Formats: sequence, structure tokens, C-alpha cells
Amino acid sequence: MRQTKEHAYLPTLKSQLAARRIGRREFLRSATLLGMGAAAAYGCAGQLTGQPFACPAQADLPRGGTLKLGMRVTDISSPHTYSWLWDSNITRQVTEYLTRTGPDNITRPSLVESWEPSEDLRTWTLNLRPGLKWHNGRDFTSDDVVWNIRRVLDDATGSSVLGLMKGYMLDRADDGSFSLWDANAIERIDETTLRLNCKVPQLAVPEHLFHYPFLIIDPEEDGRFGVGSNGLGAFDLVDFTENDRAILQARRDYWGEGPHVDRLEFIDLGDDPTGEISAMAARRLHGVDIVDIIQIEAFKLMPHLQMYEVSTASTAVARGKVTQKPFDDPRVRKALRLAVDNKLIQSLVHDERGEPAEHHHVSPAHPEYAGLPFMAQDQAQAKALLAEAGYAEGVDLGTIDCIASPSWQFNAVQAMVEQWRAIGARARINLLPSTEFWKIWDKTSFGFTGWVHRPLGIMTLGLGYRSGVPWNESGYDNPEFDALLTEAEGLLDINERREVMAKLQRLLQEDGPIVQPLWRSELTFMDKRVKGFQMHPSTYIFAHELALES
Repeated sequence: MRQTKEHAYLPTLKSQLAARRIGRREFLRSATLLGMGAAAAYGCAGQLTGQPFACPAQADLPRGGTLKLGMRVTDISSPHTYSWLWDSNITRQVTEYLTRTGPDNITRPSLVESWEPSEDLRTWTLNLRPGLKWHNGRDFTSDDVVWNIRRVLDDATGSSVLGLMKGYMLDRADDGSFSLWDANAIERIDETTLRLNCKVPQLAVPEHLFHYPFLIIDPEEDGRFGVGSNGLGAFDLVDFTENDRAILQARRDYWGEGPHVDRLEFIDLGDDPTGEISAMAARRLHGVDIVDIIQIEAFKLMPHLQMYEVSTASTAVARGKVTQKPFDDPRVRKALRLAVDNKLIQSLVHDERGEPAEHHHVSPAHPEYAGLPFMAQDQAQAKALLAEAGYAEGVDLGTIDCIASPSWQFNAVQAMVEQWRAIGARARINLLPSTEFWKIWDKTSFGFTGWVHRPLGIMTLGLGYRSGVPWNESGYDNPEFDALLTEAEGLLDINERREVMAKLQRLLQEDGPIVQPLWRSELTFMDKRVKGFQMHPSTYIFAHELALES
């Protein structure tokens, strides 16, 4: 591995950890982002705290067999515009990412061997692993990476990567279009080295490179993906039928560890959760990617299954289009937040798992979370806000679109609609099959959308609330918010970042577009014969790590 110079901020991180001003988790996350290897970071944390602990290692695993997992099988044809995890869980087996954030929320090299940020966080040098080849035998080079980065940052592509990188890589024209802030923003150095030259400091570049639509795909396939596509991963996609199944065959020339199974099948059993229950009971599946709340007790009764659970920053939000009435008035939006009892909703719909949310989409699981006074239900204030906005006799919110599965989302919407009714805000529920909801989630005037875990709160805010980006489903556009977010993204010191995050969180509570009832735990069940599985907080599947005991 190429040697990189220690970043100037690392001694500060070490002294903060030794003085107990930051925890080990924050040290590990920040040190690895600044280029320290994960093993070195774990070792350093152990020395500084006097509590040694080992960097997670992979055990010896059996080989062979066909692993069958229940999961939705959605359209995979355009990786850079994926909106759902299932798509990437299929494609990530065939091709890969430049980096990888693991179940421990530590970001490690993947297709890059190392990275080196400048002291001011405005220049990031990426060193690719030497000798990597595409499945078709062609050398993998920095030209491939440059093409992929340019493509996800082209607003014609429509990639959500824009939301993460806009603040430091792009300028926005008066007509709303985006372009690189500088002609040299993406700089090819040589065959295995490239550099990102940023407009402003950015601390989370390695984590942005693992955003799930940021798969590195073959430029010769012009952004498309399907059966037989080229890749850099441990499997080939050999068969695919949308809403039915995806079949992958293991390769024996993979550059990393594994694969351990010969074949992998993702099987789609639809919205009805009883289908997966029956399949698991009959052992037609070895596991599922994620479990609906109403499946848990049935799976617990099956002695051949093992439960996995992890606390996350996964959630769902109700939002209207802020360009349309009545959601164009921030007083109405705040009234809807004040009308709901998040503690009650969380306890009712999510089996006491997770915790109530605070309507700003920053989780206590995020390192920069700022603890604010809890935004409790206050229906009297909510009614007063509606009256002030001109809706003293109540307001018609229209129809809120909601997905049929998982069931907790519909139950949460029902609870909110009942509590909104108490302040005179009337809404009807439109329950949609998942295949229909996926088509309109970002277009509907009023909807309830699931969001998965991200390791940093600034990542979630950039994806969902920065002005003009593809996943800003509400159309929220607040220059003060954008400026504060860009400031937070460049602050290495966690306490300084938390101060700015407090301003962002308050701004979303006062002016923002969402009603957010809860944070969720993610859980699943796997056959005990499945080895090597770890529950990722974002529910990613890394099949090259999995094995099947005969």
C-alpha cells in the first residue's frame, strides 16, 4: 500500500481521545476518513484508551452451495440513479465502490487502496489498487473512475450523488442547472491516481464514495447494467427477471476475499409478508434482507433461524411539496409537526424498537447530532399556527400516498392522520402497492417516504434537503440551510460541527418540510447455516463474505 503523509489533524484527534473529549467511535470514524488505515486506527484507539480491541476480521468459512435470500427485485438498469437499496444489493455483487463503510460505520478502502486529504480538506488524492482488472480482462484505471464521477455529477444523469457533492464540487447556474465549479475539479494524475479539487472543505468524501448509487460501472456500457454486464466484483449476473428473481454466479478470480458460495439467488415474494414466512419455514430461503415488524414473532418460533438487529438512523418522513398549497406556508408545516405525538406513534407502530424522532432527520446515532429540547405535541399551538396561516376553520391536506409494505409505514400514517384531524387538518390515505409507490415517491404532492441509515447526519441533509438536488422530494429551498450545511461539511472538530448542526436542526423544526415520527432498528433473520453475516445498519448485503454450512 502506498504511504501517505499523516494528516495534520490526526494528533489533535489522538489528544482528544486520550483526554476523553471524544469517544472511540468518533476517533475511528474521523481517523479513517483522514487516511489512517482501519487496523492502525483500532490499534491507536486501544493504546490511547488503555482498552485494546481488535479490528474485525473474517473467519475461515466453508465453500460451495447456493445461497437464497428473500428481497425485492427491482429495476437495475441504471445504477447511478438507483433510489432503493434492493437494486444496489444486486449490482454490488457484480461491481463495486471506491470505498466501503462497514457495519461498524468505519469507512475503508475498496477499489481505492488509499486516500489522502489536504490539511484544509479541499484536495483529496485517491490511489487505486494496482493491478485490478474488469471481468473482461481490461485494466481498471483512473480514467474509468473519472468517467463515473463526471457522470454522477452531470445533472442530466439525475443521480442523488449530486446532493452529497453539490456543495463542494458544483456550481448552480441561474437556470437551475449544475456544472463543475472548476475545469480541474476532477484531475487525472496517472493511470492509478486521481484528485478531487474541492470548492470548499469537505470532511466526508470517502463516505460519499460509498453512497449506494455510486457504483463504479464500465464506461463502455454507457451507464446501463443487466445480465452479462462487466464488473469488478465477486459475481456475474446470469439471470434477471424484475419482481421475480436475480441469479448470480461466483467468480474465482475476485481480487478480494471470497466468494465462498457458488451461486446466489435473490427471490422476490412480493408485498405480502406471509410469503417470506412460509418460504423460511419450508427452508426455501436461507434469509431475508430485512424483516417487517409483523414477521418477527413468526420467525422467532423457527429454531433454525438466527435474529440480527442493529440500531440505525433509518426512518420515514411525511412531506408535502413546499411549492404547493397548503405546504408552501411554513406555519402549516410546523403545525403538522406539533400536532403529532411521536412517542405514542413510535410505541404503537414499531414494537417498542427504535425511538421517537424530532422532525429534523438527524439521529442520536449520528456523531454530530445536537441534543435539542424534545419537540413535544402541542395541539393548541398547532391550531393557532393554522389560524395565523388563514386556516382557522381547518385545512384540507389532500391525499397522502403511502406504501403498502412494510406495514409499520401505513400504521404510522394512520396515526398521524388521526392526530392531524384533531387540529382540523384533513387528509386521506392512498395505500399503494410497492411497485406503484416506487414510481411516484419523489413526484407525489404529499407522501410518506422511507429513508435508510447514513453514517453522518450531514449526508442525509445533503441528500434530502439541499436545494435543487434529485432526492429533495419536497422541493425545499432555503439558502440559509444550504449555507449552514456547507459550513458543517467542512468542520473536522466534532464539537464545532455539532454547533452548526444545532442551527440546522432548529431550522428544520421551524421551517422544514417534514413530519418525522420515529427512528427505527433494522433487523433480519438468517438460517443458522449462513456464516459470515453481519447486519449492516443500511441493510446492505455483501455476498462475497457469506458462506453456507452444509
